[in-house]
Amino acid sequence: MDLGNIAAIAQKELRDALRNRWFLLYAAAFTFLALGLSYLAMSGVGLGGFAGFGRTAAALVNLVLLIVPLMGLTTGAMALATERERGTLATLLAQPVSRGEVFLGKGLGLGAALLAALGLGFGAAGAALAVGGGGDAGAYLRLVAMAVLLAFAALALGLLVSAAARRPGGAMGLALLLWLGLVFIGALGLMGTAVAMRLSAGQLLALALLNPLQVFKMGAVLVLNATPEVLGPAGLYAADTLGPWLLPALLAILALWVVLPLAAAYLAFRRWEGA
Repeated sequence: MDLGNIAAIAQKELRDALRNRWFLLYAAAFTFLALGLSYLAMSGVGLGGFAGFGRTAAALVNLVLLIVPLMGLTTGAMALATERERGTLATLLAQPVSRGEVFLGKGLGLGAALLAALGLGFGAAGAALAVGGGGDAGAYLRLVAMAVLLAFAALALGLLVSAAARRPGGAMGLALLLWLGLVFIGALGLMGTAVAMRLSAGQLLALALLNPLQVFKMGAVLVLNATPEVLGPAGLYAADTLGPWLLPALLAILALWVVLPLAAAYLAFRRWEGA
């Protein structure tokens, strides 16, 4: 692969993403909500100070679970399908570039845009924590790293949707349905299935690991030094089974949620005809 071609495509994709009003809206919403949650989670005494680390971090986890997957899924879903419908993708592939270079360049550019958005939001929340008395900087950075992994996993799923869909509208609809399924049906459906089918703790854990949001949630609880009991029987079973290897295992599973959909999206993209 030609690194120059990849870098040029990545730069173009980054500029396009940073000019996209929907992406800018997501980034602004994440930043302002991160700051707002930091302020609203304050201890209840003092003169308008920010919350302690624990409450702010817990609020940020819930914010990440809602906004970051939506940002990654919708951004990835429009990356290929939109340019295919406009014909610009066919024009690009008519140049002396390979499909691998195009796909990798787009992925890197969109990933850089997501990093910029997350850096802005987490940077603002981190500054608020520093003003309010600081906290556990190491745990906060580990939380940020897990949020980045989740964003990349959502982006990879969005690219897979974009490669599988023929129209941008269909890609966006599939991305929103997937987001709803992961955020709402995933958690509620997991509890309902566990009660209805009387699943064991091991089976419940296996189902939870099929949802990258649940993997992130479990990992976030661990990096914030919370007890696994807050995750219920599945978290206790995982902690008892894997012990100190639980967090590395969760990170590896979240990384697989990046690699496997990305590989599937690339294979689907290579099979495109007329692009």
